[in-house]
Amino acid sequence: MGVNMEKREIGTTGMKVTPLTFGASSLGGVFRSFKEEEGIKAVHTALDRGINFIDVSPYYGHLKAEQVLGKALKGVERERYYLSTKVGRYGKDGVNLWDYSAKRVVESVYESMERLNIDYIDLISVHDIEFADLDLVCRETLPALVELRDKGVVHHVGITNLTLRHFVYVIENVPPGTVETVLSFCHYTLNDDSLVDYLDFFEKNGVGVINASPFAMGLLTERGTPDWHPAPEPLKALCRKAADYCKGKGQRIEKLAIQYSVSNPRIATTLFSTTRVSSVVDNLRWASEPIDEQLLHEIREILKPRWRDTWLNS
Repeated sequence: MGVNMEKREIGTTGMKVTPLTFGASSLGGVFRSFKEEEGIKAVHTALDRGINFIDVSPYYGHLKAEQVLGKALKGVERERYYLSTKVGRYGKDGVNLWDYSAKRVVESVYESMERLNIDYIDLISVHDIEFADLDLVCRETLPALVELRDKGVVHHVGITNLTLRHFVYVIENVPPGTVETVLSFCHYTLNDDSLVDYLDFFEKNGVGVINASPFAMGLLTERGTPDWHPAPEPLKALCRKAADYCKGKGQRIEKLAIQYSVSNPRIATTLFSTTRVSSVVDNLRWASEPIDEQLLHEIREILKPRWRDTWLNS
C-alpha cells in the first residue's frame, strides 16, 4: 500500500514529493532512545509505502542520525528517494556547536555524503539560521552552497529556521534563485498556522515550502513532550487538554494533527519523524483519510487561548 496522494512540487525545484515525508531526526535518538534495526526498518517501510523524500542533519544525535540513515539507505536504489540534509549546526560529546563559515559548510557536505553512502545531495539547507549571523549566511554560507550546486555536488539549496521573518530577510538579501526552499517547523500545526502569512512571499520568490513537526515536537501527542521541549507551560497544558479531549471522543490527536498538516496544497510536504514502523503506517493511513471537520473545530476552540503561541529555539 503506497501513499495514495498526488505528489506536489517543492517550489520550482522539479522535486515532486508525497505530501507526507520522512524526517530522520528520531534516528539520532533526539526524542526517545530506540533500537537501531527498528529505526532502519521504519525508513524501509516509509520507502516501500511510497514516501520519496527524507530529511536529516549532522546535528541530529550529533552525527548518529546520518550514520543510521546511511546504513538504512545501503542497497536502496538512489532514484527511489530525494535526500535532504543540512549544514551549520553540529554537536560533539553532547555539546551543541555552530559553524556557518564557507570552509566548514563545504567540508560538512562531503562528510554527510560519506556517512549517507551517496554521491550527491538533492537538497542542502543552512540549518536553523536563527542561531547564525544572517548577514554571514547571505554573504558566505549560501554562496558556498551555490558553488557546490553549480558543480552538481548538491542539486538544490535551502534554509531552515523557527523564526519566520528570518526567511524573508535572507531571501531578500541574496540573488534571486539562491534560496530554492524553506523548511519551517512548528508553524503549520493545530495550535499555530503562522506559516500561512508567508506563503504569498515564498510563492512570489519561487521558493518551495517544507513543513516539519506536525506534532509540534510532541505537544500534539497523547504521550506529551520530551523534557527539553521549549514551549511555555500554559501551552503544554492546553495541548494536553486537547489530546485528552480527542481521546474522550475515541480519536487520537496525532491523527488530526497529521491530517491538518497535509491539508494545505500550497505546502509541498510535511515531515514527520519516528523510529517505529507502526507510526509510519498509521501516519500514512491517516494522511489519506478525510479530516473530521467538527473535531478540528472543537480542538481549535480548546487551543484558541494560546493560538500561535511560539517560543524561542534553544
